[in-house]
Amino acid sequence: MPSPYRALFGRPGTKSFSAAGLLGRMPLSMMGIGIVTMVSQLTGRYGLAGALSATLALSAAVLGPQISRLVDRHGQRRVLRPATLVALAAVAGLLLSAQQRWADWTLFAFAACAGCVPSVGSMVRARWAELYRGSPRELHTAYSWESIVDEMCFIVGPILSIGLSTAWFPEAGPLLAGVFLTVGVIWLTAQRATEPVPHPREQHTGGSALRSPGLRVLVATFVATGAIFGAIDVVTVAFAQEAGHKAAASLVLAVYALGSCVAGAVFGLLHLAGPPSRRWLVGMAAMAVSMVPLQLAASLSGSLVLLAATLFLAGLSIAPTMVTTMALVEEHVPRTKLTEGMTWTSTGLAVGVALGSSAAGWVVDAAGAARGYLVPLAAGVLAALVALAGYRWLRPRGVLAPASPAAGSVPTPTRSAAEDHDESHAG
Repeated sequence: MPSPYRALFGRPGTKSFSAAGLLGRMPLSMMGIGIVTMVSQLTGRYGLAGALSATLALSAAVLGPQISRLVDRHGQRRVLRPATLVALAAVAGLLLSAQQRWADWTLFAFAACAGCVPSVGSMVRARWAELYRGSPRELHTAYSWESIVDEMCFIVGPILSIGLSTAWFPEAGPLLAGVFLTVGVIWLTAQRATEPVPHPREQHTGGSALRSPGLRVLVATFVATGAIFGAIDVVTVAFAQEAGHKAAASLVLAVYALGSCVAGAVFGLLHLAGPPSRRWLVGMAAMAVSMVPLQLAASLSGSLVLLAATLFLAGLSIAPTMVTTMALVEEHVPRTKLTEGMTWTSTGLAVGVALGSSAAGWVVDAAGAARGYLVPLAAGVLAALVALAGYRWLRPRGVLAPASPAAGSVPTPTRSAAEDHDESHAG
């Protein structure tokens, strides 16, 4: 492991809460694709499968920030365990209703209730932010490491979820995702020494973290970004099935995540100059451009190997953009709302995943898998356009001062947008 990452885990408890976060985040990559695989096997209806995955993502988008706001006020242990219990009960109902072929509305009802699953990634990043507050290089490396962990989930998770659901029984993937969530949350919340201390009630002023214009730009852009991810998941499963190798979809999606994992590992070693907002805009543009060869590979060749190669290249822009986003969240969100702010970015992704997976499912049903890759291409273009339109809200303003905790050696304004916004709404 390169020295910056070795130094990162020098503090007591860091290895344990990061490992717990890895397990707790596995459902992020397993549940949606597991539902798509399960329902498509049981019913043959990709439209229904995509709509159920979209329902789960939309429900998480609505409930996730509210759970994180409660965490900021009451602590992780008091909130995460009951929320996880409700989510697990809903997942059990979803699997039962699918296995028993109950009416479609029962599937949607349970999928909606399962959306109260907590954003474990935001909880872990909040621990890093508390632990390395005022240490910009360490925090930059920490966010890069967590991006690698995210991609590790997306490398292993789809392989497990799709593989078990196709080789064992259709409900196996979502079932294992529930097991990972249970173990991860219990292990994480048992570690009290690194848990951020809840802020006093009087410090929670100014309403939601989403009142920050900069955060709204990040969330809006992430909706389109999430549509890329959701569409690629659904279309890749259908594309592999049309090619006669449905189980290979997990390997192809793992290659996509591997590209992001490699880029994230390298990015964590760098200390780049210039404002993070500029790097973020470049990253969004790169993601849009990377969808073009993907469309060509699917339409012209029909080869899973070529598709995997283009997905690897597309994945190289993901992790650096995500890491930079976390830096921008810290610049534009008050510290008392940091967990909520980080969850809002996940919410944007979840909404996008819902829209992308649903749209892709209908396109696949109507026109075939190759045409389905037009959905992530359109979403990438939209993400770049939204990022360009909102860039002015993310540019540093005012007199430059030392770096913010998440921006490496990047100079930022003396007064952050988050601080100005927080004070303007205080009281």
